[in-house]
Amino acid sequence: MSFERVLRWALVAIAIAGLSAGILAWLAGRPDLAGLCWTLATAPVVAGLAFSIVRDFLAGRFGVDAIALVSMSAALALGQPLAGAVVALMYSGGNVLEDIAIARAEHDLRALVDRAPREARRRVEGRIEQVPVDAVAIGDRLLVQAGEVVPVDGVVISDAAVIDESALTGEPIPVARARGGAILSGALNAGATFEMTVTAVAGESTYAGIVKMVTAAQTAKAPFVRLADRYALVFLPVSLALAFAAWWISGDLLRSLAVLVAATPCPLILAAPVAFIAGVARAARRGILVKGGGALEALARAHTVLFDKTGTLTVGGARLLSVEVAPGETAEEVLLFGASLEQASHHVIAGAIVQAGTERGLSLKLPEQVRETMGSGLRGVIEGRRIEAGSREFVMAGGPTPEWATRAIRRASWRSALIVFVAVEGRPIGALLLADELRPDTPRAIRLLREAGIARIVMVTGDRAGAAQAIGAALDLDSVLAERVPSDKVDAVRSEQRLHPTIMVGDGINDAPALAAADVGIALGARGASASSEAADVVILADRLDRVGEAIAIAQRARRIAVQSIVAGMTLSILAMLAATFGWLQPVPAALVQEAIDVAVILNALRALSPGYRHSGRSMTAAAGRELHRNHLALIGQLDRLRSIVDALDDATPEGAAALIAEANAVVQDQVVAHERDDEGHVYPQLAKVLQESHGLSAMSRAHREILHLARLLARVAEDLPSEKVDRYLIRDAQRLIEAVETLVRLHTAQEEDIYEAVAAR
Repeated sequence: MSFERVLRWALVAIAIAGLSAGILAWLAGRPDLAGLCWTLATAPVVAGLAFSIVRDFLAGRFGVDAIALVSMSAALALGQPLAGAVVALMYSGGNVLEDIAIARAEHDLRALVDRAPREARRRVEGRIEQVPVDAVAIGDRLLVQAGEVVPVDGVVISDAAVIDESALTGEPIPVARARGGAILSGALNAGATFEMTVTAVAGESTYAGIVKMVTAAQTAKAPFVRLADRYALVFLPVSLALAFAAWWISGDLLRSLAVLVAATPCPLILAAPVAFIAGVARAARRGILVKGGGALEALARAHTVLFDKTGTLTVGGARLLSVEVAPGETAEEVLLFGASLEQASHHVIAGAIVQAGTERGLSLKLPEQVRETMGSGLRGVIEGRRIEAGSREFVMAGGPTPEWATRAIRRASWRSALIVFVAVEGRPIGALLLADELRPDTPRAIRLLREAGIARIVMVTGDRAGAAQAIGAALDLDSVLAERVPSDKVDAVRSEQRLHPTIMVGDGINDAPALAAADVGIALGARGASASSEAADVVILADRLDRVGEAIAIAQRARRIAVQSIVAGMTLSILAMLAATFGWLQPVPAALVQEAIDVAVILNALRALSPGYRHSGRSMTAAAGRELHRNHLALIGQLDRLRSIVDALDDATPEGAAALIAEANAVVQDQVVAHERDDEGHVYPQLAKVLQESHGLSAMSRAHREILHLARLLARVAEDLPSEKVDRYLIRDAQRLIEAVETLVRLHTAQEEDIYEAVAAR
């Protein structure tokens, strides 16, 4: 702890002790001793404040502290030590509160440093030796084992390496690096052990650069000017002028004393800190940790918000997008075999596939004799059948690629998705498409930001341009900056800062420099991303992106209340000073009036503890929300089957087409129509009791009617099949209807998820 911080704590301790001792002495009938105690409580604060004001004045700063100095000095000079002691306590206590806020906002880089490898495995003359990472030189050959963090920058000299670069680039899916491919320090080996050649020493590698950038950014960030200081520039000269006028009019120093007592700057000293501390407390109740009143004020002034993509706007990992199937197979069987086999792997992709199978209610089988080829796939036996899951090269062993597989690869490319093929007894039966996806609350989060007055929303990510543009288009963002390394993110923040106050929102190590550089850095810390949390000014403890909009709304309300309190307090104080100037208030009554003003200002500032808006008195329970989500997951499985039928109709014979159309109609009538009717009859009436207005539900009901209309048309086609000639025109009409139902229901389901997310119990 610095000497200045120790001194501030000592001054507040002296003020508390002196004020308390004086009160006890006064109660004991010793007013002389009480006055001495109060004087001794005030004098050290006056001395320290005078030194601070001179130092700040020489540095070009001037603020509310000058009013405190004048009021305390005048109180002592004119025999009002109690008033001086009260102001001394308020001033010194405010400084300590500010110190606490600063201490919480200091960016602790221990998490970044702790993650960096301390040692490396170096190959020397046919043997492997462990050496300190600082001893590694350019040209050394290093061995990086599975699960280890790459210690320095280099190039791969093994046949291949599978690398998780999410901590550096934000790309959520591991990437393959062939021989000669560049590899960055800080990345994680997600595949088999590989060897690399060093191209940069530890101090000059990528990971070390990230730490340096965070340090530089936090050093360069200028503190926000205290809100009260801006008003002090007006209030101080007015106070002194009125005090002089009172003496000039009457020639009585008591009038000047009354003016100065009435001018005690408690509204300025207390209003903003109390309002902002109340705002910080309010935010904490919502799972938002704001590191001090300065950060809260900066939030309230924000114009632009920059978002990282992976783990911030999106869930930050692979999720099953769709199941592509070979002719004659079913999506359920493909996912069942794939998820059952992947239970034997600890790979991040395997976990996503297993989770998808579990969520869709599949009863996974126990795999046996599993062999995993790191970075390529798995082989095993399930219920006596040989199953394979992995890349196209792994599953098809260099053989011809079926037409359906080519189509699946093309769809994966369009959606920037990873594809995992599944084969039974050497025959590919389908493929699983996985990619990062939007968080459920992301659309609501963007809407809340727009409602809070944020004029510009930008996504800046290390992910590929295709994946980034898709997310940006879905959210209607103002700009998308893709393939940005951490230094590029800092540049983007600096560029926006030159125009307007800027917020950066992220969650990964690669976001830490940008979070530190922004006017306000907001980290999603629910998943333990400690590096970004420590570099940020605000940490969202709950795993909800919509808390960002709430944080801004809370900050705006706290700032609005602070300004109201300051203006009201100054106005009332000026009125009291005018009354004292004309002799209508003597010093003691003036002090009582000022105390009443102080209490009123504080009570008003404490309104920032309340939400300031009224929720509907009811909300959907978390259990009800989970049940609705499970129903949607079950429905999505049926939609995957409809998509498979649409694809299969391309090459189906007339007899096969008739069977597929009939199957699609059965799925639509038995599953889709039943689900939509249940929503309309049971779910929406419940939602209507929760929502404050029903216009949104009316629009959703319109989608129900359109889905039911398409279902009736498909039923007509299916009913006419025995008497109609099944030609290519009929097949095309059926395809269009099935695809329209599938697409509309997917969109409608996503919209319902947004509504459930918004009304679920928080």
